Amino acid sequence: MEFTTTILDQALLLLTGLTAVYLIYRFIQAFKEREDNKKHFIPLIVAFSVLFVSGVLVILFDFAVLTRPEIKIVATLIPFGIAIGLMCEFYKKYAQYYKAFLLLGFILIILLNYGIIDTKLVYPIFHSIAGLTIFFIPILAVRNKLAVKGFIGVTIGGTIIGIGGIALAFLGAGKPLLGIFTGELVFAIITTILLTMTLGFTYGYIKHIKNPIQNIID
Repeated sequence: MEFTTTILDQALLLLTGLTAVYLIYRFIQAFKEREDNKKHFIPLIVAFSVLFVSGVLVILFDFAVLTRPEIKIVATLIPFGIAIGLMCEFYKKYAQYYKAFLLLGFILIILLNYGIIDTKLVYPIFHSIAGLTIFFIPILAVRNKLAVKGFIGVTIGGTIIGIGGIALAFLGAGKPLLGIFTGELVFAIITTILLTMTLGFTYGYIKHIKNPIQNIID
């Protein structure tokens, strides 16, 4: 069964794209203004640029575009980019190892989507690690007083997209999550998930950008 976008879906995707563009603008602005501790903005800019382009493609070609191998591969840069950005900002000591690990995951995802390897563990392992990174680092940053409380918005955004990602993964495996998240339900709410996720990330990061702290977590 093919699922097409409704007018509401397209409106929500447009709002998501505009929000992503605004956040990209703020990232670029912060990158230019800071003399140090700014390289973590690069993967974040990449991640939200991919989100914007993905939304435009869905508006133009419906949800079917999400099943294309190249789109599934590039879309991986959204959680990976956000996770790397967080790691590079707060855990610089481990950032190189973390980036190498996710690079391995990205290569395996490419091989998987083009049928060179066949294992169902690639997506769960690497996406789960990226998702947990997005969930926990803002909490730790706030707890250690390295970020304002509003930065928890990043955790909320990560949680929302994590639920959507898990539902899509189960759907792709032919087993709806909890037996409830069927194709009809997932594609009925996916645009709402994308918008609320982006709003969560935007709220958290704007609060953080306005109150930057230069320290890192040990």
